[in-house]
Amino acid sequence: MSDKIYIFGHKNPDTDSICSSLIKERFNRKKGYTKCFAARIGKINKETQFVLDYLKIEAPEFIEKIDDGQEVILVDHNDFGQSIDGIENANIIGVIDHHRIANFRTSEPLYYTAKPYGCTCTILYKEYVQNGLEISKEEAILMASAIISDTLLLKSPTTTNHDRRALEELEKIAGIDIKKYGLEMLKAGTDLDDFSEEELISLDAKSLEKDGGKFIIAQVNTVSIDDVLKRQDKIEEAIKKEIESKGLDLFVFAITDILNSNSEAIVLGKKANVVEKAFDKKLENNKIFLEGVVSRKKQLLPVIDKNF
Repeated sequence: MSDKIYIFGHKNPDTDSICSSLIKERFNRKKGYTKCFAARIGKINKETQFVLDYLKIEAPEFIEKIDDGQEVILVDHNDFGQSIDGIENANIIGVIDHHRIANFRTSEPLYYTAKPYGCTCTILYKEYVQNGLEISKEEAILMASAIISDTLLLKSPTTTNHDRRALEELEKIAGIDIKKYGLEMLKAGTDLDDFSEEELISLDAKSLEKDGGKFIIAQVNTVSIDDVLKRQDKIEEAIKKEIESKGLDLFVFAITDILNSNSEAIVLGKKANVVEKAFDKKLENNKIFLEGVVSRKKQLLPVIDKNF
């Protein structure tokens, strides 16, 4: 048995990954499991830092790899390709997730909760309610922040009625104007000016595999797609280096306008035609405009994966 049970989300963690780790730690401790510790396996992004600064709390401990047999709980992911180094030999005792199940196998039984909700923290909110646990103001803001982030203030097609109801109840506990707070939080995450192109394409990148092929779908949020595209040449250089170094067949870099709910993607790789087939549109200057597309999980990944 481990002295610690680490709880963490995926690489390049977003707000849901970090908040879910913190909330799951608090949930477990309220249930008497004092060995549980929230962790992270990547840098905190600006949107998530806004939340932590607002609440005046520290980010979870950073861990780079784990030892064989280390007890862990995964939140907001299950794909080993998106997890920590050494995950194949860890003792995974639990998973809380809202993504498809992919590349996942354990040698021991475990607690596995998967719901097709818009956010992992919506699942955790329901677990609090079902277990009769009181939700503090801090916990309410953490969960609300994750839901706002993953559903783009309930505008994403991934949003479910479960997310809407959870956010409504959490707003009452938090005692804040969720729409005002949410817009400030989302806008904090769109400040991309001080990131290098290499950092930009890695901020929120998911690595995926299918039939021996490898591809990445990366995404950034902005209030101006044109401002990001001013850097297209340098972004493409960074993508080409990533393709070469990782042996990728495809790299999709989606630039999502959170105000108008559209995306434009820069697409490179020998299987770039997969994206053309997926959306029945031709790439122009390595770009494709995707009207109404904001969700990687529901609108990008399924159709790209199907045509890969």
